[in-house]
Amino acid sequence: MKLQDELPVDHKLAKVYRIGAGLGGVFLLIFGILGLLDHPGFLSTHGNRISGLSTNGTLSILSVVVGLVLIAGAVVGGIFASNLNMIVGTLFVLSGFYGLTVLGRPDANILNFRMSNVLFAFIFGIAVLTFGMYGRVSSHLPQDNPYWRKRRAREAALPSGPPTLIKVLKAGPSNPIGH
Repeated sequence: MKLQDELPVDHKLAKVYRIGAGLGGVFLLIFGILGLLDHPGFLSTHGNRISGLSTNGTLSILSVVVGLVLIAGAVVGGIFASNLNMIVGTLFVLSGFYGLTVLGRPDANILNFRMSNVLFAFIFGIAVLTFGMYGRVSSHLPQDNPYWRKRRAREAALPSGPPTLIKVLKAGPSNPIGH
């Protein structure tokens, strides 16, 4: 049983996944193209700033590739876009940590990260990750949600907890004298 088969074609969650992937992809694509138009050095650590973010050739090409991948996810939509958003969001958060570790070290800062890039990576990563998790991670999912149905199937298979716990606590005869 695949969740993609259970999700109706016009389900409102598919729009959220698509919008999140599409907007993020368009922004990264524009950022990458503007970065490449300035002809920065490929691994330069003193490239230009675009929209307050520093860039170089490597970061510009990486932004174009990730932007195209996100736009492709928006075109495909559905569960694919949701999973893609969660993966890309996680990678952006990790790149924010990378940026923190290489700040002030020009030899290791191959993507020309500055503090503004680090903040952008964290904020953008969490936003895209949230778009991907929308409708998947919550305790109050509607019954027409495929993730709700999958959780209910898993919960029905679990044994009940309290009677088992009571049996474990009262397993042996009581001993009032010792421990």
